[in-house]
Amino acid sequence: MLTRHIPALLYIFAAVPAAWADSPFARLGDPHLNVVPRTAEEAARIAAVTALTEDFSAAAKFEERSAGAATVRALDNPNAFSLPSGNISFEDEMTFKLGNGLFRKLWVSSPASTLASDGLGPIFNARSCQRCHIKDGRGHPPENADDNAISMFLRVSIPGPVDAGIPEIEGYIATLPDPTYGTQLQDFAVQGHAAEYRLDVRYTEEIVVLADGTEVSLRHPTYTAANLSYGPLHPEAMLSPRVAPQMIGLGLLEAIPAADILARADPEDLDGDGISGRPNIVWSFEYDQPMLGRFGLKAGNPTVMQQSAGAFAGDIGISNPLFPAGAGECTPAQAACQTAVHGDGDARGTEIDALGMDLVAFYSRNLGVPARRNVDTPEVLRGKEVFYNTGCVSCHTPSFVTHRLADRPEQSFQLIWPYTDMLLHDMGPGLADNRPEARATGREWRTPPLWGIGLTETVSGHTYFLHDGRARSLLEAVLWHGGEAQPHRDAVVAMSTEDREALIAFLESL
Repeated sequence: MLTRHIPALLYIFAAVPAAWADSPFARLGDPHLNVVPRTAEEAARIAAVTALTEDFSAAAKFEERSAGAATVRALDNPNAFSLPSGNISFEDEMTFKLGNGLFRKLWVSSPASTLASDGLGPIFNARSCQRCHIKDGRGHPPENADDNAISMFLRVSIPGPVDAGIPEIEGYIATLPDPTYGTQLQDFAVQGHAAEYRLDVRYTEEIVVLADGTEVSLRHPTYTAANLSYGPLHPEAMLSPRVAPQMIGLGLLEAIPAADILARADPEDLDGDGISGRPNIVWSFEYDQPMLGRFGLKAGNPTVMQQSAGAFAGDIGISNPLFPAGAGECTPAQAACQTAVHGDGDARGTEIDALGMDLVAFYSRNLGVPARRNVDTPEVLRGKEVFYNTGCVSCHTPSFVTHRLADRPEQSFQLIWPYTDMLLHDMGPGLADNRPEARATGREWRTPPLWGIGLTETVSGHTYFLHDGRARSLLEAVLWHGGEAQPHRDAVVAMSTEDREALIAFLESL
């Protein structure tokens, strides 16, 4: 049965870097989790099992089980990201299926005879969660002028005054919604209302020549908010393109101890390795306090629940307990949207109620991570060695052990291999969106998890990567790395053909 989790007392076993010892962030806890504290013996075992390997002659023990006991078999069809956690109980598998039903549910506009499904919009990006996260996988930019942008949209904000920040969060960068268009642009609307815009994407090509003479074309995108229906954007509007990310393993990422993530932060690069990972600290609407940001492309949300609730409100225009506005994302400047008939105010209270949100969050937490493939082949093992020796593990941390949890058995005390440090990194001007989010600057992005990345084409039918889908292959994605990752990107350019192909084979095995 679903229960409201009881906030747990913070238990920190990991060493916090000296630079963080006096920081208020050093004591950030996990109020969203009901934690069973680790023993000193467990902490020592975990430190040993998650230490970086120096042996590339064979796969590490349990490495093929990316999500520990929650790992699922790797299907060779588009349902590969849609299985429930491998260790889910029979009872909770039914809960998972109910959540899946709500995730796939097509919402309709108000008023409607289907009272449990009305409240869409009035302006929106999609009619269901599944319409953006198709088969629980990765979205894509429009393929051509005739293709829609249903799994991609533009976030928007304007610079805020200093006093618009959050005093409890040091280094918070104040922004405000665009006064006319809010915090994201919607390209659909219900009957009688105008969609806000049409996303226009144009590309120019740049040829990068690798050391072995291979030519790789990178496409530089230009984004335009075309056909604006409610007047111009604010002169200082900052736009950020976002493609819907894959959904697997979210509950496990949510269960990593905040202390373990903070222990890897090095904002001043005190170790001199050129990597300055920083945590994003954001405000929790569930717990009314600062929390570690974990979800979203800039780690702008602390929990699966808040991420899901924000998507319901912003993407579909569905009010919920965390974001109760019946008009969804429309602004006071959009009078017809504000005064339209909405689906709230009945027995549900909001258009999706607390029980519905619990079901969707449970589903989202329990989408299983597929097992690794070809984990022991010579080429993949060589690619793993190249990945490690090139320094990719400086950001793409291979493994963690999740908290021991009293009420989430699927995520409890699992050795997982997500290949992310969950921190923000400066990725250089080429990938910059120049739009801050909480503590993240316009050049910073959260290290994306790599698990499942080799099944992208199987699930989503394409190989578009990065925050806006500009990269058409894993190699292109690597070549876009700049900023802190520039030396690692340059090392890939200089690689032999054999090592580069082995590196890509390793990534495809994840």
